[in-house]
Amino acid sequence: MNENNKPSIIKMIFSPRMLVAFIMGFSCGMPLLLTISVLQAWMKDEGVDLAVIGMMALVGIPYTVKFLWAPFLDRFTLPFLGRRRGWLLVSQSALALSIAWLGMSDPKDHPWVLAFAAFLVTFFSATQDIVVDAYRREDLSDEELGLGSSLYINGYRAGMLLASGGGLIMADYMPYSMVYLIMAACMLPGILTTIFTSEPEIADGTPKTIKAAVFEPMIEYFTRKNALWILAFILFYKIGDTMAMAMTTPFYLDLGFSKTEIGTVVKIFGFWATIGGSLAGGILMLKLGINRALWVFGFLQAVSILGFVALAHAGYNITALSGVIAFENLSGGMGTAAYAAFMASITNKKFTATQYALLSSLMGIPRVMAAAPTGFLAKNLGWEGFFLVCTFMAVPGMLLLLKFAPWHSKPPELY
Repeated sequence: MNENNKPSIIKMIFSPRMLVAFIMGFSCGMPLLLTISVLQAWMKDEGVDLAVIGMMALVGIPYTVKFLWAPFLDRFTLPFLGRRRGWLLVSQSALALSIAWLGMSDPKDHPWVLAFAAFLVTFFSATQDIVVDAYRREDLSDEELGLGSSLYINGYRAGMLLASGGGLIMADYMPYSMVYLIMAACMLPGILTTIFTSEPEIADGTPKTIKAAVFEPMIEYFTRKNALWILAFILFYKIGDTMAMAMTTPFYLDLGFSKTEIGTVVKIFGFWATIGGSLAGGILMLKLGINRALWVFGFLQAVSILGFVALAHAGYNITALSGVIAFENLSGGMGTAAYAAFMASITNKKFTATQYALLSSLMGIPRVMAAAPTGFLAKNLGWEGFFLVCTFMAVPGMLLLLKFAPWHSKPPELY
């Protein structure tokens, strides 16, 4: 794009496309905890056995394997609203109905019906995620991806807050069936946005067969220069931050902070700091570009882990805790916004749904694998040693940027 023809930053921030990104994020974040924390609370209140409550976590499997049906959404276009909005309307409408059905189920006497309804919620929610990710990539220009991704993430967190915090508060004053009906109605803004927004332009060369939709995205990606290095980067960029966050609650309790103090400072104050970080990151990316933002935000992410080392040394201190949480969540929000924008930017618009679903599934691996040994490390190294290791683990992801996004280079032609 010619420098003189670029829209101003103010116009980008307040463009209708950014509002669409936020609302779509809200629609994707809201259903997530309806099958986790809210459902667990409902089943506990109904006296359901803890073993059954624990097994209910399996209904979340569609979120981890959504790449399996993403090619189907790339290959086929419904006869209304276009390639992306058609599938969005179907998945969002089915999701609203599934949430309502889940609310009308009986956790105690018919747990299998409840489990099936919850599975439908996660399936249609994961399907919505696939299409929204593809829509955002195709609707926004490369310059807008950073801010659009940050607004999507903030909308996602707002949806999660409404479902978990709002849902549990409402459950103290009304039946869970009514809570779920209200949450089903909260899908309406997303549905209306899908109907009234515009359809992204279809790229040339979209797959014409299921075979092409499955294999061409893989072939196209792995024939790129630095393809494996970029996958390694996706695995390692936030691994230090992920490891540190996995053990923060035991760490705070060990230092003598009460659960109320943790809830107030870490959860509530931290939530708003993360929102601020994501928004600031998105705006800064308009000036820095995605590649340079990965360097700056990644460095801040790594430095923020050292705040926990300082807190471990200081001990119980509310002011120190607040400062550490503010810096960590601000930098973490920036890093997440750049991370999401980068993954969107490297997908080919011919099969955005499939490639983004694969990359986002890969992004989830460190959440499980890197978190597993953290308790062992903290026990044997002490808290200061543990957080120093987490800081060191952030270095490989930063060094990988040298392979495909050095500071002074222009953004590479990825496809």
